[in-house]
Amino acid sequence: MQALLLTIGDEILLGQTVDTNSTWLGQALNAIGIQVSRRITVSDQLADIQDALNYGWEKYDLVIMTGGLGPTKDDITKKAIASFFEVDLVFHQETWDRILRIFERIKRPTTEAHREQCYMPANAELLPNAMGTAPGMWFQQDGHILISLPGVPYEMMSIMQEEAIPRLEKQPGLIPIFHRTLLTAGMGESQIASRLDTFEKSLPEHIKLAYLPSLGQVRLRLSAYGGESSIRQKEIDHFAGLIYKEFGTAIYAEGDTSLEASVGQLLKERGLNLATAESCTGGAIAHQITSVSGSSGYYLGSVIAYHNELKTTQLGVLPEELAEFGAVSEPVVRQMVKGVLQTFHADVAISASGVAGPTGGSPEKPVGMIWIAVGNHTDIRTRELRLGKDRQKNIETTAVLALNELRLWILDHPEIVGTGISF
Repeated sequence: MQALLLTIGDEILLGQTVDTNSTWLGQALNAIGIQVSRRITVSDQLADIQDALNYGWEKYDLVIMTGGLGPTKDDITKKAIASFFEVDLVFHQETWDRILRIFERIKRPTTEAHREQCYMPANAELLPNAMGTAPGMWFQQDGHILISLPGVPYEMMSIMQEEAIPRLEKQPGLIPIFHRTLLTAGMGESQIASRLDTFEKSLPEHIKLAYLPSLGQVRLRLSAYGGESSIRQKEIDHFAGLIYKEFGTAIYAEGDTSLEASVGQLLKERGLNLATAESCTGGAIAHQITSVSGSSGYYLGSVIAYHNELKTTQLGVLPEELAEFGAVSEPVVRQMVKGVLQTFHADVAISASGVAGPTGGSPEKPVGMIWIAVGNHTDIRTRELRLGKDRQKNIETTAVLALNELRLWILDHPEIVGTGISF
């Protein structure tokens, strides 16, 4: 089954809103054997929506529309659908009764716009919306399916999970797809691809390898299409094993596990306490660490020594080292690690100092030059990064690579264990 995702909204075309719905839908549909072949975004204009509907209905088995189902005047998806199927909009009393109950519960009055929201194309099968007022709609005709959903992400996901996906799973023609995703950090996409060139050429036709890069990380997704599940799973496992053999500890986890969660798990398993000392990253490393639920079990805190004076007073960096080497240097990040280890009585620490940009660089220390350090009192490992000119990307990439350096450091020191957080 081939699918088109049709997103409606001027705010998406203008770049005011990011289309996260299509990303989620693509993953959800792929998981049940439906291939998304194209994504289209159109404006809040009746003619544009109708043109996209005509195209999608002619070319694809499934069209999923998001957006344009709210109570405002620019929400005209239902009008476009009714026109497409040449049916009238009819009032749906159950939807109106539900809206009345919701607004009575929150003690707010309804408006005429809410009542207008209850007019639906006459041939629509309504999909209940447990998270909002606008139901989804299901249309099935001549071997094609159209699903119309609210644009609000949590409403769209709720309707898909509770209503639409169970229906889609019963449709004929679904090809089973088997995935295994290996997560790497610290290596670039081109570097990985060059080492997997021969491997890729050896893959059978029904197995594909996809590279999904992000800042400092690359996801390697193996996919097998069709066939008997146990056979395909064995094949996927075999080829995943070859990738593990090639990259070893560069692979930090599988599936949807984040790097920060993987590092946190290592720290918990070893009973190690972590502290951070940050300059150019301004707390980004600490933010990544504390985004994981339960991180208080291994993370102590951070010193954000953005000003050089704080590097001296809070972290013990010697003024003469700052004068001789500058804040962006290996000796300084080494001392930042030592200082924060002592300040927090931590088992291990991370530090970072650099020129995040886009200004502030020099010929000797250009924008994107960043030093990171990880380790404990007896062994500190440093790494110099040469990144680009985009400040936010530099900060985010540094946080990822610093966490990965700590992960590798822990793996290289199996003898190092702690006793957990204690004060």
